[in-house]
Amino acid sequence: MTFLQAIILGLVQGLGEFLPISSSGHLVIFPWLFNFPDPGLSFDVALHLGTLIAIVLYFWKDFLDILKLAFQNYNRKSEIGNRKYGKNILWLLVVATIPGAFFGLLLEKQAETIFRNPPLIAGTLTIAGLVLYLADKYARHKRDLNDITKKDAIIIGLSQAFAIIPGVSRAGATITSGLFLGLTRVSSARFSFLLSAPIIFGATIIKVPHLIKSGLTSVEVTAIVVAALSGYLAIAWLLKFVEKVSYKVFFWYRILLAIVILSVWFVR
Repeated sequence: MTFLQAIILGLVQGLGEFLPISSSGHLVIFPWLFNFPDPGLSFDVALHLGTLIAIVLYFWKDFLDILKLAFQNYNRKSEIGNRKYGKNILWLLVVATIPGAFFGLLLEKQAETIFRNPPLIAGTLTIAGLVLYLADKYARHKRDLNDITKKDAIIIGLSQAFAIIPGVSRAGATITSGLFLGLTRVSSARFSFLLSAPIIFGATIIKVPHLIKSGLTSVEVTAIVVAALSGYLAIAWLLKFVEKVSYKVFFWYRILLAIVILSVWFVR
């Protein structure tokens, strides 16, 4: 793998992990479209490590506040800028993490084999994008993070389980379910980002021994840095973007990419 390919895949991972467009789908489609060599397991770990760094750097103050709320005798609400977290937010994140972690382990082999099919990814990009569009357009976006209940956390967690299929998008699934539950666009995105931390951490930590065993190359370090930087920028940009604009643009992007995938697949 060249440095240019590492930079491209780092960008794909960083942007795709936090924008509702599916990083896993893009990481299958880009090498398939441009005939990249198989990057291997250690490179995949490096990409996830990069996005884990991004989420920790952006939300480290929030995570500290959430821990304080859970384990110390604080008031029910804690102000962080213009955001409010309820005292139970940590436990809600734990509840929402369980379904994604369970199905991720259960269907890991399928995710690495039969799910990595271009026409299937084109289909999941389209269907998941349409559901996101409908949730964004027709749901009432009036609830904030402090209004999330245990039932909401379970529903969002179950939706996250579908992200094992490339093209669905972990961020897309959780944001969509949050929107259907009446969360504001910003609150659904923020909860999705907070929820990504344990999933990305788990996916990374399980495979870190392989990365240590094989050793970090300069190409993998490049991928980590690019994924971390692009992931951080994607988080910051999306939270600002959806304050004033809808998620509709991601639906049209998904449709366009699906058309490209099917066109290339039929030609080949």
